[in-house]
Amino acid sequence: MLIPPVPFRSVFQVKAKKSTVKFVIDCAQPVEDKVLDVGSFEKYLHDRIKIGGKTGTLAANNVAITRDRTKLTVASPAELKFSKRQLKYLSKRYLKKQQLRDYLRVVAASKSSYELRYFSINAGDEEE
Repeated sequence: MLIPPVPFRSVFQVKAKKSTVKFVIDCAQPVEDKVLDVGSFEKYLHDRIKIGGKTGTLAANNVAITRDRTKLTVASPAELKFSKRQLKYLSKRYLKKQQLRDYLRVVAASKSSYELRYFSINAGDEEE
């Protein structure tokens, strides 16, 4: 009884780990002050994130948006080359729509995260 030859490729085939890129938007300060609703912000991002020039294709491209109490995380496969800049643009548009753009700004906290901060206003401190 002869054993059929096994193709070389199938024996030594190595599965490469699919890498994902995660971007975090930290909304801690406005959420604690009850200025911003993370649920509506998540829905806004879900409806408007574009992949390949088209909205509504998040599930087909394995892009996931998850939220904690104060943070939104966008996880994307690395081969999509998802843009962090697009998240900043959409965050600023959301703040403008909610009329919060005059009070909050989007700041890069690290290479893969943004943070929503209040503008520091020091008006009226000086006396003449």
